[in-house]
Formats: sequence, C-alpha cells, structure tokens
Amino acid sequence: QVQLVASGGGSVQPGESLRLSCSYSGMIEGLYTMGWYRQGSGDQREVVAGMYGPGGRDYADSAEGRFIISRDQTKNVLHLEMNDLRPEDTDVYYCNVREGWQSLWGGDLGYWSQGTQVIVSS
Repeated sequence: QVQLVASGGGSVQPGESLRLSCSYSGMIEGLYTMGWYRQGSGDQREVVAGMYGPGGRDYADSAEGRFIISRDQTKNVLHLEMNDLRPEDTDVYYCNVREGWQSLWGGDLGYWSQGTQVIVSS
C-alpha cells in the first residue's frame, strides 16, 4: 500500500521561496520515476519537476533555473525547492511515484499524493 503525503504549500509574495515535501511509504526497494506536478487548467496534471533512473532530472521550462527537485532516501522524502516564485506558479501541487520505466509525461500513472496549495500574490 503505497502512500504519499505532500506538505509545505502556503501563501507567499512574488520572489519568495517555498519548499514542498512529500513523505512516501509502502514502496518496495527499486528504481522509480518520481515527480512533482501541478493541477493546471486542463484534465491532465502538468509536470513541474521529476527524477528518473539513477540520477536523471527534468524540469518544466517554467521551473528551470528556479526549482530544485531532490530526494532524501534515508528519510523517504521527496522535496521541491521553489525559488523566485511568481503569481503564475499559483496552483495545487502533487507528488507522484511510478515505475522506473514509465515516463514523467506518461499521463495518469502510478500513485499520487493529495494536493498542497501554493498561492503567490502581492
């Protein structure tokens, strides 16, 4: 029974930072694709940042250079450091884990956390 619990969202002003955290459990040892997604305006959640293989990292164009995804394997926590936040970053964010052979952009796959809301406004 895989469980993901996201936290760290909040309300901030433009230019400020947040760090989202995702505590996960119930996963057997192995190689997984993990990532952070946002709700977006459509039916499909949008990739924000992800990690795959033994050390691969990918970021959405809007996140590149501002966000950093990391994983603390000793504590079973996935992080998303969000810097220089902008109003357009406002959304509900989710963490996700899926099989290592599955793409970050593979649609509604794997397991999802509940959403944590990020609001960026002045």
